Amino acid sequence: MEMTGEQLIPASQADTWTALNDPRILMACIPGCESMERSGGNEYTLQMTARVGPVSAKFKGRMTLSNVKPPESYSIAFEGQGGVAGFAKGGADVRLAAEGHATRLSYTVKANVGGKLAQIGSRLVDAAAAKVAGDFFSAFNERLAPAHAEEPHDEHHPVPVPRDPELPTISDASASFFAAGALVVFVVALLTLI
Repeated sequence: MEMTGEQLIPASQADTWTALNDPRILMACIPGCESMERSGGNEYTLQMTARVGPVSAKFKGRMTLSNVKPPESYSIAFEGQGGVAGFAKGGADVRLAAEGHATRLSYTVKANVGGKLAQIGSRLVDAAAAKVAGDFFSAFNERLAPAHAEEPHDEHHPVPVPRDPELPTISDASASFFAAGALVVFVVALLTLI
Protein backbone atom coordinates (compact mmCIF):
# COMPACT_ATOMS: atom_id res chain seq x y z
CA MET A 1 0.00 0.00 0.00
CA GLU A 2 1.36 3.41 -1.00
CA MET A 3 -0.10 6.79 -0.03
CA THR A 4 0.87 10.42 -0.40
CA GLY A 5 -0.67 13.62 0.87
CA GLU A 6 -0.11 17.07 2.29
CA GLN A 7 -1.56 19.45 4.85
CA LEU A 8 -1.22 23.18 5.44
CA ILE A 9 -0.41 23.64 9.15
CA PRO A 10 -1.29 27.10 10.59
CA ALA A 11 2.08 27.57 12.31
CA SER A 12 5.67 28.39 11.41
CA GLN A 13 7.97 25.63 10.22
CA ALA A 14 9.96 25.77 13.47
CA ASP A 15 6.81 25.60 15.65
CA THR A 16 5.40 22.75 13.56
CA TRP A 17 8.67 20.80 13.83
CA THR A 18 8.80 21.34 17.60
CA ALA A 19 5.16 20.26 18.08
CA LEU A 20 5.62 17.17 15.93
CA ASN A 21 8.53 16.14 18.13
CA ASP A 22 6.64 16.59 21.40
CA PRO A 23 5.19 13.22 22.56
CA ARG A 24 2.65 15.02 24.81
CA ILE A 25 1.21 16.98 21.87
CA LEU A 26 1.21 13.92 19.65
CA MET A 27 -0.53 11.80 22.29
CA ALA A 28 -3.22 14.45 22.73
CA CYS A 29 -3.86 14.60 18.97
CA ILE A 30 -3.76 10.89 17.97
CA PRO A 31 -7.21 9.31 18.45
CA GLY A 32 -7.06 6.31 20.80
CA CYS A 33 -3.40 6.86 21.73
CA GLU A 34 -2.77 5.57 25.26
CA SER A 35 1.00 6.02 25.50
CA MET A 36 3.94 7.32 23.51
CA GLU A 37 7.47 7.23 24.83
CA ARG A 38 10.92 7.85 23.49
CA SER A 39 12.75 4.55 23.94
CA GLY A 40 16.15 5.93 23.01
CA GLY A 41 17.77 8.22 20.47
CA ASN A 42 15.36 8.55 17.59
CA GLU A 43 13.17 5.59 18.58
CA TYR A 44 9.60 5.73 19.94
CA THR A 45 7.14 3.15 21.24
CA LEU A 46 3.42 3.68 21.45
CA GLN A 47 0.20 1.93 22.33
CA MET A 48 -3.30 2.72 21.10
CA THR A 49 -6.74 1.21 20.74
CA ALA A 50 -8.32 1.33 17.31
CA ARG A 51 -11.17 -0.11 15.29
CA VAL A 52 -10.90 -1.00 11.61
CA GLY A 53 -14.26 -2.21 10.32
CA PRO A 54 -15.22 -5.25 12.44
CA VAL A 55 -11.72 -5.57 13.94
CA SER A 56 -11.00 -3.79 17.22
CA ALA A 57 -7.74 -4.24 19.09
CA LYS A 58 -4.94 -2.73 21.12
CA PHE A 59 -1.94 -2.00 18.94
CA LYS A 60 1.68 -1.67 20.00
CA GLY A 61 4.06 0.08 17.66
CA ARG A 62 7.68 1.07 17.29
CA MET A 63 9.08 3.88 15.12
CA THR A 64 12.60 4.88 14.27
CA LEU A 65 13.55 8.24 12.73
CA SER A 66 16.43 8.52 10.26
CA ASN A 67 17.79 11.10 7.80
CA VAL A 68 16.66 13.78 10.29
CA LYS A 69 17.20 17.29 8.87
CA PRO A 70 15.54 19.75 11.29
CA PRO A 71 13.26 21.52 10.58
CA GLU A 72 12.83 20.25 7.02
CA SER A 73 12.51 16.48 6.72
CA TYR A 74 13.08 12.98 8.03
CA SER A 75 12.29 9.34 7.29
CA ILE A 76 10.36 6.99 9.58
CA ALA A 77 10.54 3.20 9.72
CA PHE A 78 7.64 1.66 11.64
CA GLU A 79 6.08 -1.61 12.65
CA GLY A 80 3.00 -2.31 14.73
CA GLN A 81 1.38 -5.43 16.21
CA GLY A 82 -2.28 -5.88 17.09
CA GLY A 83 -2.19 -9.53 18.15
CA VAL A 84 -4.68 -11.61 16.14
CA ALA A 85 -5.96 -8.39 14.53
CA GLY A 86 -2.79 -8.19 12.46
CA PHE A 87 0.30 -6.11 11.88
CA ALA A 88 1.65 -3.24 9.82
CA LYS A 89 5.19 -2.56 8.67
CA GLY A 90 6.57 0.17 6.47
CA GLY A 91 8.17 3.55 6.16
CA ALA A 92 7.40 7.18 5.47
CA ASP A 93 9.20 10.26 4.20
CA VAL A 94 8.00 13.54 5.71
CA ARG A 95 8.84 17.04 4.50
CA LEU A 96 8.07 20.50 5.90
CA ALA A 97 8.26 23.71 3.89
CA ALA A 98 7.49 27.26 4.98
CA GLU A 99 4.54 28.81 3.16
CA GLY A 100 4.08 32.35 4.43
CA HIS A 101 3.34 32.06 8.15
CA ALA A 102 2.10 28.50 7.66
CA THR A 103 3.89 25.21 6.94
CA ARG A 104 3.23 22.73 4.14
CA LEU A 105 3.58 19.16 5.47
CA SER A 106 4.02 16.55 2.70
CA TYR A 107 4.31 12.81 3.22
CA THR A 108 4.78 9.57 1.29
CA VAL A 109 4.02 6.28 3.04
CA LYS A 110 4.63 2.68 1.96
CA ALA A 111 3.20 -0.04 4.20
CA ASN A 112 2.25 -3.70 4.30
CA VAL A 113 -0.51 -5.13 6.50
CA GLY A 114 -1.21 -8.71 7.49
CA GLY A 115 -3.52 -10.85 9.61
CA LYS A 116 -7.23 -10.03 9.92
CA LEU A 117 -6.53 -6.48 8.75
CA ALA A 118 -5.37 -7.75 5.37
CA GLN A 119 -8.52 -9.89 5.10
CA ILE A 120 -10.98 -7.01 5.64
CA GLY A 121 -9.96 -5.28 2.47
CA SER A 122 -8.08 -2.14 1.61
CA ARG A 123 -11.20 0.07 1.42
CA LEU A 124 -12.00 -0.38 5.12
CA VAL A 125 -8.35 -0.01 6.10
CA ASP A 126 -8.00 3.14 3.95
CA ALA A 127 -11.23 4.60 5.37
CA ALA A 128 -10.12 3.95 8.95
CA ALA A 129 -6.68 5.45 8.20
CA ALA A 130 -8.34 8.50 6.61
CA LYS A 131 -10.48 9.04 9.70
CA VAL A 132 -7.51 8.80 12.07
CA ALA A 133 -5.48 11.16 9.85
CA GLY A 134 -8.37 13.63 9.58
CA ASP A 135 -8.97 13.59 13.34
CA PHE A 136 -5.24 13.98 14.02
CA PHE A 137 -4.74 16.95 11.69
CA SER A 138 -7.89 18.62 12.95
CA ALA A 139 -6.70 18.38 16.58
CA PHE A 140 -3.10 19.28 15.67
CA ASN A 141 -4.08 22.35 13.62
CA GLU A 142 -6.46 23.50 16.36
CA ARG A 143 -3.71 23.12 18.97
CA LEU A 144 -1.21 25.18 16.94
CA ALA A 145 -3.57 27.86 15.61
CA PRO A 146 -4.26 29.71 18.93
CA ALA A 147 -0.58 30.54 19.42
CA HIS A 148 -0.62 32.53 16.19
CA ALA A 149 -4.07 34.03 16.70
CA GLU A 150 -2.85 35.78 19.88
CA GLU A 151 0.12 37.46 18.19
CA PRO A 152 -0.40 41.06 17.12
CA HIS A 153 -0.56 41.42 13.34
CA ASP A 154 0.44 44.37 11.19
CA GLU A 155 1.42 44.77 7.55
CA HIS A 156 4.69 42.97 8.29
CA HIS A 157 3.03 40.11 10.17
CA PRO A 158 -0.12 39.04 8.32
CA VAL A 159 -2.63 36.60 9.78
CA PRO A 160 -1.74 32.97 8.96
CA VAL A 161 -3.06 31.84 5.62
CA PRO A 162 -6.35 29.93 6.04
CA ARG A 163 -6.68 26.53 4.41
CA ASP A 164 -7.38 26.88 0.70
CA PRO A 165 -10.79 25.25 0.05
CA GLU A 166 -9.56 24.13 -3.37
CA LEU A 167 -6.76 22.03 -1.88
CA PRO A 168 -7.61 18.35 -1.59
CA THR A 169 -8.43 17.13 1.89
CA ILE A 170 -7.04 13.89 3.24
CA SER A 171 -9.14 11.24 1.58
CA ASP A 172 -9.17 7.51 2.12
CA ALA A 173 -6.93 7.23 -0.94
CA SER A 174 -4.36 9.71 0.34
CA ALA A 175 -4.44 9.00 4.08
CA SER A 176 -1.46 7.21 5.53
CA PHE A 177 -0.38 5.21 8.52
CA PHE A 178 0.45 7.43 11.51
CA ALA A 179 3.02 9.91 12.34
CA ALA A 180 5.14 10.52 15.33
CA GLY A 181 8.19 12.44 16.24
CA ALA A 182 8.64 15.40 13.95
CA LEU A 183 5.63 14.20 12.05
CA VAL A 184 5.96 10.82 13.54
CA VAL A 185 2.55 11.37 15.04
CA PHE A 186 0.85 11.06 11.75
CA VAL A 187 2.64 7.90 10.76
CA VAL A 188 2.27 6.45 14.27
CA ALA A 189 -1.46 7.01 14.43
CA LEU A 190 -2.11 5.26 11.19
CA LEU A 191 0.53 2.60 11.78
CA THR A 192 -0.83 1.42 15.07
CA LEU A 193 -4.28 1.55 13.57
CA ILE A 194 -3.11 -1.02 11.11
